[in-house]
Amino acid sequence: MERVRTLVDPLRNLTGAAILAAAAASALLPAAAGAQEADAAPVPTTVNINSADAATLAEALSGVGSSRAEAIVRYREMYGPFETIEELAEVSGVGSATLERNRGRITLE
Repeated sequence: MERVRTLVDPLRNLTGAAILAAAAASALLPAAAGAQEADAAPVPTTVNINSADAATLAEALSGVGSSRAEAIVRYREMYGPFETIEELAEVSGVGSATLERNRGRITLE
């Protein structure tokens, strides 16, 4: 009985309006979280390494951050478009593990 009283006592001082406001606010929280997700740009399922900018490469490729993505763009600018997916491993910092992890996401259009 004492345990129930300690749980109920803090609620006793709330008015009906305060309870309704708290319930309404809690009902809005999941909707607000969903709105943030909807505003975020979708992550591309594939990325063309011959035309994507560094930001897109960093976002789409697992294990590729902004500096490595910039290295991919610099390599492409120096040597021309990639002819094979395997050529991506010639970029400094891109190893065979990164290449294999992303093979299904990479296109050469």
